Amino acid sequence: MSDTPASELSQNEQDAMAAEWEAALAQQAATPLATSEPDPFDAPPAPRAMPAPFANFAPTPEGGAGNDLNMVLDIPVQLTVELGRTRIPIKHILQLAQGSVIELDAQAGEPMDVLVNGYLIAQGEVVVVNDKFGIRLTDIVTPSERMRRLSRGG
Repeated sequence: MSDTPASELSQNEQDAMAAEWEAALAQQAATPLATSEPDPFDAPPAPRAMPAPFANFAPTPEGGAGNDLNMVLDIPVQLTVELGRTRIPIKHILQLAQGSVIELDAQAGEPMDVLVNGYLIAQGEVVVVNDKFGIRLTDIVTPSERMRRLSRGG
């Protein structure tokens, strides 16, 4: 090709040049973009979305609630047996010494409260077994009673 202006080219030369351009444009259109150099300013292609696998957490008829309960059986909780409570000022606590007696709000022979993580679950009486103190449960708090006590605030 020459650098001659198009007005000075003969008709045959102009037709040849037009055919050349047409062939080049047709070849460019037929070539996929993937074979050309990637443009560094183009955004990367979006990743293909795949469905995530989820375990079936619905209870099965053969397992029932027992399988769900097995998941929490080894979790440690704080069990407390409460003999009674009292409220005293700090100045009286500072005066406590060995042999001091603190009066509690519970009566002698009254059932002791059994709490799990601070929530009342049962009541019982003190027993001695092999020189160790224990508690014999005499009353288990029902779930409905626990809810009623929670709503009343204790």
